[in-house]
Amino acid sequence: MYNALVMSRHFTEVIAQLEQIAPLEWAEPWDNVGLLLATELEQVQRVMLTIDLTESVLLEAQSAGANLIVAYHPVIFSGLKRLTRASAAERIVQDALRSDMAVYSPHTALDAAPGGMNDWLAEVVGRGPTVPIIANPRAPVGVGMGRRLELDEPKTLDALLPLVKQHLGIWQLRVAAADQHTRGELIRSAGVCAGAGGSVFEQCSHVDLMLTGEMRHHDILARVAAGTTVIVTDHTNCERGYLPHLASRLRSEFDDDLAIQIATKDRDPLSIV
Repeated sequence: MYNALVMSRHFTEVIAQLEQIAPLEWAEPWDNVGLLLATELEQVQRVMLTIDLTESVLLEAQSAGANLIVAYHPVIFSGLKRLTRASAAERIVQDALRSDMAVYSPHTALDAAPGGMNDWLAEVVGRGPTVPIIANPRAPVGVGMGRRLELDEPKTLDALLPLVKQHLGIWQLRVAAADQHTRGELIRSAGVCAGAGGSVFEQCSHVDLMLTGEMRHHDILARVAAGTTVIVTDHTNCERGYLPHLASRLRSEFDDDLAIQIATKDRDPLSIV
């Protein structure tokens, strides 16, 4: 729960820190990042972090008294032409404005950033040198989409799978195993991409393992035939575990002046039954 005695920080100061963690110019050109919903808010007291800003998460934020929502996925993506409350996105925008809540989305800027989403996801597989799969030519070395990893300590697939589940906080994985890995051959290299990794992996040279949230059926078949094991988590299950790290980074910057909560209503829409 939030501390009732929480202080506050100026709105522009909080936004500036978010942009320092993941500079918006590092986002993909097709993305919609940054401050998506602004109000006349001057001071931020309570921040809620979420992967998806759903109506359930918005209700949770309202109940908690949050006045800034940091939603990894942009709730406004391709643009809204009307606000009639006919869609969830329209209702969320209207209700957030009524509650004087600002909404910020870092999305692919956070994916690309050092210490961001994809660096965290690479740690799921293990320690070792990493480089972006697609380097950002407009940014410093180490910035870009996806990560290619050479493991300091190669592992068998059987040893790796429980570690991936534990790190991501999930109990099921979809695995397409290459023959040699089912026989116990070590995994020495990996490619990871938060969310849907297919287009990023098109530019990834051969690795022993690919880990992502979504990947097309025929792409999986092709990779397995080429000797790569593919792990698919469902889209947000390879992203949500980063939120505690983002919360920690913000808390270290703002100390007790800012209350930060991770949405409990945020979850992947798919479940295995």
